[in-house]
Order: sequence, then structure tokens, then C-alpha cells
Amino acid sequence: MAPDTVSLRYFLVLAQELNFTRAAARIGIAQPALSARIRRLEAELGISLLVRNTRSVALTTAGVALAESAPPALAALDRAWDTARKAAAGKLGTLRIGYSVSTGAETAPALVDSLIRNSPGLEVIAAPMATPEISPAVADGRIDAGITRGEQPGRGVRRFLLRRERIGVQLAQHHPLAEHPEVDIPDAAAYPLRLPDHMANPVIHDQLAALFRDIQPTPRFHTPAVSFDLSQRDLRDGRTLAPAGEVALTTQPAGLTWRPLRGAPTLTIHLVLPRVQSPLHHRLRAVAKTLAHELHWLSD
Repeated sequence: MAPDTVSLRYFLVLAQELNFTRAAARIGIAQPALSARIRRLEAELGISLLVRNTRSVALTTAGVALAESAPPALAALDRAWDTARKAAAGKLGTLRIGYSVSTGAETAPALVDSLIRNSPGLEVIAAPMATPEISPAVADGRIDAGITRGEQPGRGVRRFLLRRERIGVQLAQHHPLAEHPEVDIPDAAAYPLRLPDHMANPVIHDQLAALFRDIQPTPRFHTPAVSFDLSQRDLRDGRTLAPAGEVALTTQPAGLTWRPLRGAPTLTIHLVLPRVQSPLHHRLRAVAKTLAHELHWLSD
């Protein structure tokens, strides 16, 4: 199918929910150019696809039929064509990555740096996103790829294990439990436990809470009012422990340390790609596999 047709089918999907301006911005086509494409396609097809006014877009019967035949993967097909066009001009194009804040201290920067080093001409734009929004954004084409902590739910995507890390607890260096090379789960549960906000990342919240499910007396959980507190005051004073992945060893501030929880399962970090992938996605996947091997991210 011609690139114009693919782009416009995806636009028509968006136009049912967004106004003309926002839908045009979503597919990255300037409004005058998009209007010209629509008129050209309507002339080629001999039918009218939409009726536009200042606030909305109303699809004709033909427009609805064309939109309904367009799966979310059309966004990936659009980018595959754009990548091929730019490669012919000596450019690889732009790769948009959304990542969980929890992966932004080490994992996401390492992958972005590796992509830039190994792909001259590729522009990489990476930005933190609310974790539950990443898989849907990849599926509908708003971003090209995602990096999430935990295997987040979502349709229309494929997930690849990027990193595995031990679960432990972050605690003050002067805390009594810091004297041990490993901490038993019941011993950690004797202290208040700080968990990530459930709305921000329900998968990880539930996984960490499940570690203490059968402990008696019932552990005391709390979520800080501020999701990211540079002072870490509640940990520094020794009153609270924070279940966390092993990456905390390299990112924590002075005065804190990290100890593994004996017998705990591993946390995982996943690369999220659309189900229909372009050559640029395959390049990203190859770079990610090499990086995971070099940095021993998947070692048991």
C-alpha cells in the first residue's frame, strides 16, 4: 500500500477521537501537507473521506470503512517507510523511547548511549513516562519503543527481557540489618516498608508487596507523598526500609546502602516493541541484546 494511504488510514483512526490539529500532530504531518494528501487521495479514490470543521473531523461512510480497516500497527508501518526513505538519504531517522522513571538512572541511559554509538545518523529521543502508559503508547505508535520495570500488560506489543536484577532492601548504613550480607524477609518485615505508588506502577507494587504476603504480624506498608524524594529522609533515619532492585547499589545517595533479600525472586526490566516491527526496531533489538550481554544484565 502506498505510504500516503497508510498515513491517512492512521490519521482517520485518530480523527475519530481527536480534532484535526491534534491528529495531524500525532502522525507528524503539517496541516497544509496533510490537507493536500487528503484531497489527492480523495481524488484518486473518487470518494469523500471526511468533513472537516474548525473543531472536529466527521468521517464519511467511506472514511469510517477505511479507518476501521487500520490496526494500530499502521503507525509502525509509517515509520518503517520513513526509515527507509531517510536511510536512502544517509539518515537513519528518529527513534522515540519512553521509559519508566525507575529505569532512568542506569538502564535507559546505557541503552540510549549504545544506540547512538552504534548508529551514526540516528536521532534518539528518550523521555520518562508513567509506566502504565508505555505499552499502550508503543502499540498505537505515539512512541517507537519502551523500557519498563516489570512485564507491563498491554496488547499490540512484544516484550523482550532486557535485564534481571536481585530484589533487596535499601536502608541506612547505620541500620542494624546493614550488618548482614543478606537480609531475611521476616526480619525486613519487622520495619515499616516503603513501596512505590500503586497507580504509578501496579505491577511492581504488587510484586514487592507479595514478598511479605504470609508474614505475621502483617507488615506495615506506606507510600511516600512525593514519588521521588532526593533526601530519602525516611530511610536515612533508620525507621524505614525500601524494597528495591540491585541497581540501587549504583544510584543511591550517601548514607544509604542496599542488601539482597534472601530467597526473593528477581525484578525484570523489559524492552517493549510494537508487534509489527520496522528495520529500525530490529536494529534497536540487536543493540539491546549486545548491551545486555556486555553488561551481564541477564546473568543468573
